[in-house]
Amino acid sequence: MIGHATTTDNGMAERIASVYRKMLLHPTYRLLLLLAGAPVTAIVYIFYQYRRSAQGYRGVMDHERSELLQSGFRDRLLSEARDQLRRKHRFFGNSVSEKHQEAEAAKIADLKFDIRLKERLEERLSGEKGMQYSFGDTYQRLAQQPLFFALSLIIGFPMYLIMAVYANPYMKYIAERLVMAIFVIFGVAFVVFTILYISPMNPATNILGETATAEQIAAFNHLYGLDQPYLNQLWNTIKGILTFDLGKSFAGNELVSNAISNKFPVTLTLTVISTLIAVLIALPIGIISATRPNSFFDYTFMFIALLGLSIPNFWQGLIFILNFSIKLPWFPATYNPANWMSAIMPIVVLGTGLTAAVARMTRSSTLEVIHEDYITTAKAKGLARRHVLWKHAVGNALIPIITVIGLQFGAMLGGAAVTEKVFNISGIGSYIVDKQFIPDIPAIMGGVVYTAITISIVNVIVDLLYAFFDPRIRSKMKQY
Repeated sequence: MIGHATTTDNGMAERIASVYRKMLLHPTYRLLLLLAGAPVTAIVYIFYQYRRSAQGYRGVMDHERSELLQSGFRDRLLSEARDQLRRKHRFFGNSVSEKHQEAEAAKIADLKFDIRLKERLEERLSGEKGMQYSFGDTYQRLAQQPLFFALSLIIGFPMYLIMAVYANPYMKYIAERLVMAIFVIFGVAFVVFTILYISPMNPATNILGETATAEQIAAFNHLYGLDQPYLNQLWNTIKGILTFDLGKSFAGNELVSNAISNKFPVTLTLTVISTLIAVLIALPIGIISATRPNSFFDYTFMFIALLGLSIPNFWQGLIFILNFSIKLPWFPATYNPANWMSAIMPIVVLGTGLTAAVARMTRSSTLEVIHEDYITTAKAKGLARRHVLWKHAVGNALIPIITVIGLQFGAMLGGAAVTEKVFNISGIGSYIVDKQFIPDIPAIMGGVVYTAITISIVNVIVDLLYAFFDPRIRSKMKQY
């Protein structure tokens, strides 16, 4: 039983060490691994240096170098390098001094000598049992000791957490996308803040009015920290994003977090509903058009989709209000959260462009897939047309369709301001537009950053859907 337990522990240590060595091969993961497990790294490094010294790594290397030198290997390399350089310079007609040529030959000979020395050293060490000197091997030997492994779990828990994520291809895939999303969010925050900072508009003058005195403007700037250097203001903004506290807006003196929590859900709800309805309508239309190309249905649906892509949102909204609110009083002209009927026209206006884009992409993608060889083979096997279409064709055609949906969702969420203005919706888009002309920096930063967070999350979901629908992506996830 004791022997079995020891074998199991050693097997676990080998698996963990295998992950450790793989992470050391990638510069980014190596840096993350060594920093997250800094105490463990320090202990391993001390033992690594000790082993190199104690087991004679340098001695073996010096011995191998001495043997190569005594065998005349470097002299032969130097002679060959001289002959090659003479022939090269003679062929090209170059006039090179003997001293320069000798230095160049010595450099080439030293380079080849070092390569051969490393090869002999690796052969020597790999041929001698137990003489392994890599950093990863040192960690593996230490990890096989129960006391060290238990201690390293305590002092290097973040490192083991990262290793657990790295060992699981799916978790690694998700974690990498989330990290990329974080960089995108802070990149957006940096760009937006910098643009607002260098903007010629003066918030104090716009809010206090042209009659404001210099003392009043100075007091306003001091109150909101606008008199601080650029880096201080940027840091305060980044810190506010991290703590979900962007302070108070310049106009109205309201908490930005409260304003966004009231306005952002309105825009997000309308966008999500528009997206769902658009996808439910567009996918069948696109598939029908692809399975019946150049038919009456195909031409009709694609013509309507082209109209949907061509009509501007603001014009479509105004036409809806004139016809369905004034001429035919079917729907309220302005949005009211208490009346679900008032949301129908904004949802249709928001979803028109997405429906058209998804329908056209579904048609083109499905039309391309159904002419592939594997679809022809499936039909030749006698599979039902519906089975071939839904299981083989549509599944493989979904990747570009998902891409379009993700991109269009971001465009809808970020560009909802026009629709919100037309229907008098108190959403995040109209909120940012109203604050832009001051410019109310905390309010704009809050609206833009949290919109960017939502779009980044949607992009992560899109990446996960790629892996769900495409087995090729899943196989690549397991390989890298």
